[in-house]
Amino acid sequence: MNEQPLRTTVIGSYPFPGWLEFSTSHLDQFGPDDVREMQADAVWCAVQDQVAAGLDVITDGEQTRFDFNLSFYGYLQGIELEGAPLRRFGPPAHDQRGKHRVVGELTAPRGLGAVQEYQRLEQVVRAGYAQAASGITLKASVPGPYTLSGRLLPNDCYRDRWALTEALLPIVRTELEALVAAGCREITVDEPSMSCYAHREDPRRFVDIFNRTVESVVGKCRLGTHLCFGNFKARAVGKREYAPMFPAFLEMKVDEMHVEMASREMAELPIISAIARHCDVAVGIIDVKSYYIETPEDVASRVRSCLEHAPAGKLAFAPDCGLSQTARWAARRKLVNMVAGVKQVRQELGLK
Repeated sequence: MNEQPLRTTVIGSYPFPGWLEFSTSHLDQFGPDDVREMQADAVWCAVQDQVAAGLDVITDGEQTRFDFNLSFYGYLQGIELEGAPLRRFGPPAHDQRGKHRVVGELTAPRGLGAVQEYQRLEQVVRAGYAQAASGITLKASVPGPYTLSGRLLPNDCYRDRWALTEALLPIVRTELEALVAAGCREITVDEPSMSCYAHREDPRRFVDIFNRTVESVVGKCRLGTHLCFGNFKARAVGKREYAPMFPAFLEMKVDEMHVEMASREMAELPIISAIARHCDVAVGIIDVKSYYIETPEDVASRVRSCLEHAPAGKLAFAPDCGLSQTARWAARRKLVNMVAGVKQVRQELGLK
């Protein structure tokens, strides 16, 4: 059960500052020390916005990644980095991203970089927010092996996506173990591809993959997963329906399961009742695909609706997805209002 009933959290990503967007397009003009300083400064900005909003759980905003998972391929050996995408023009969508060709055994001798991200977050918090952040939880996020396999092209050695997933599984598991060893106490394993394709694949197979990925860290940290339908350029990619995932997904070995509700007008909200009997449930009550800024009253109304299906001690609240595809000015205001609305209901219930 949550130590903080109705706690406020985020998924992982946060918008890049404008100067970081510019700098990443001109990295040839920076030295290694410049880049390290730039990375720390960007994390500082993300932490500042989250702390100022009053969140109970914060991340580094994934400020040193390209998207929530694409940078991880740079740590893999045995691949040839992506070729040209199949489509370059027209409305943005997932088919405008290239895929990586597998040319050898998949390994990650340097890890996947998530430990360094977490350590940088700790350093920034210690340096500037020690007092303000004393009651704040730091969270790391790592993409799962099935999601990572989606950008790799099968070959004679790895004949399909399932074989690629099996090769990536121990790599991700090792990264999770390293995060726990580094002192990380809350980790989200992001597997959006599982929720996107559960309508056409056996969800029990996904559960088996997930549980084998996390088995060595179960009980050693607070584990969460994010059931997402995709958010590239604020566009979904999967069938936006949770029904195909359940009851199978209730067997996932997690402490918290996040569901996307705000962008779907709180459809399927009763499903959180079943999730809450299995683990804590983090409900997405902020629409990251919309530039409508939810008011604290909007948020409070959604929180009350959730309380009709699950007890306060089992509930957390977050945006629907990572905020990286939302302009920073809007993301900042959405988080402030989310926290304000949740606090309003906390006060109504006599909670701290």
